[in-house]
Amino acid sequence: MRIVIADYSGHPFQVQLSRELAARGHRVLHLYFSEFQTPKGRVTVGPGDPPTLQIEPISLGKPFAKHALVQRRRQEIEIGKRFAARMALFAPHAVIGSNFPLDSLRGLAGQCKRMQAAFVFWQQDIYSIAIERILCEKFGVAGRMAGRYYRAIEKRILRASQAVVPISDDFVPYLDEHFGVARERITVVENWASLDEIPPRPKNNLWSRAHGLADREVILYSGTLGLKHDPKQILALAQAFRNRLNTVVVVASEGPHAEWLQKQAVELQLPSLRVVGFQPYEAYPDVLGSADVLISILEPEAGHFSVPSKVLSYLCAGRPIVLSAPPQNLASRIVNSSQAGKAVAAGDTQGMIEAVGWYLDNPVMRQAACQAGRAYAERTFRIREIGNRFEEILARACQEVTDQEWTKHSRRWKAAGSYAARAGQ
Repeated sequence: MRIVIADYSGHPFQVQLSRELAARGHRVLHLYFSEFQTPKGRVTVGPGDPPTLQIEPISLGKPFAKHALVQRRRQEIEIGKRFAARMALFAPHAVIGSNFPLDSLRGLAGQCKRMQAAFVFWQQDIYSIAIERILCEKFGVAGRMAGRYYRAIEKRILRASQAVVPISDDFVPYLDEHFGVARERITVVENWASLDEIPPRPKNNLWSRAHGLADREVILYSGTLGLKHDPKQILALAQAFRNRLNTVVVVASEGPHAEWLQKQAVELQLPSLRVVGFQPYEAYPDVLGSADVLISILEPEAGHFSVPSKVLSYLCAGRPIVLSAPPQNLASRIVNSSQAGKAVAAGDTQGMIEAVGWYLDNPVMRQAACQAGRAYAERTFRIREIGNRFEEILARACQEVTDQEWTKHSRRWKAAGSYAARAGQ
């Protein structure tokens, strides 16, 4: 089978799936958007990769205007066209689309229809909900109308997809009730992280020594700091531990929130807060290994439908996790049920501070959480089993395209037969 996996972000576990499917003999083209500011996975073909794997960036050739709404929308439409053009040259049987803004995703889904290729919507979030919330906050009634426009786009894409792969069971009732997606087209596959690429590393490692952290108590945040993340919680953590002289909050991120934290560290004279920017993926295990406690945050509005992938990487790294997120969120449920850390309510800054302090002061419980997190990852993040599930999804999606085309041809033949019969009378 010829497969395109188009992951807008270039995240690690999507490209791991591409490698797994290519290793099974499928011809796989993995595409990602090079200018999108987020940590990337292993997005180059290496010596050990199968010959059936291609990995290519799709580029605008200029910076992405993430924080300028009108220009951003134009660029997202353009990037969708560029993905679609590359897909057309590859001529796939099936396309999996993940992490795309809806203006880009519409271009992919339309190209699949023109190519008669199966389209699988790997749904990481219900995007129109987030869009409507953000636009309503900025523009009021006009924002609500724009949100409804995007909800209609998402509905059309979902209903045109041969398969929908949400990342949590929480999506399923909503997809059924609000978007009219037939349940037989929905297959839930929870996100994962790469066990092999993120092994537990000792605290004293090359990266921690290079950054002067090998003998410090490190509270680490690694990954995107976007609209769903409140940087004030991270600042509050640094302020809470500023008198604990050997403790430092390290933020491995970029963008406006990271820049704001860097500015606050200088203005408030906070040596307990350090911003280091995104780190190379090959250093990622050592970055996480440098931590005594790993932290993540989600805003209350994130609700059911956003599962931070950094938490899954944290589980692989074998470090205790303190997560501030809505209790109904899948990440909160995983952290608590696996005993890999503590999840406190979204916005509960004091609860987060207390949980972090508890782990710093209790090395035995810290070690127990380390072991529990890695054990959960080893039980759950098995790429061969995940690959089996996606092969089944792709096979069903391709069969549906074949059935649809057969039905169309049958209707044409029947119509032509009826016309001939009438003409002969």
